[in-house]
Amino acid sequence: MSNIPWSKLGLFAGGVLFGTAGIKVLSSKDAKKCYTSATAAVLRAKDSVMETVTNVRENCDDILADAKAINEERAVEDAEKEIADACEEIVEDASEE
Repeated sequence: MSNIPWSKLGLFAGGVLFGTAGIKVLSSKDAKKCYTSATAAVLRAKDSVMETVTNVRENCDDILADAKAINEERAVEDAEKEIADACEEIVEDASEE
């Protein structure tokens, strides 16, 4: 009977008491108010982050549209240069003949 591990039993009992007290503290009205306030703050932060994400997406869409317009303008300019060069070659060939 003297082989009972009293220190381990003491640690177990302490853990049970601490756990029981912890559960009561975590489920108290004050703790619930704290949880509610923290959750409300997180929801406000989420709304702020989503607003920022929306603004960034809109800016990215504007940048993409501007970049496409620039590329289209360059393509038109390149096509006009090719046509002008081809016209010059035709004129040069005609003047040589």
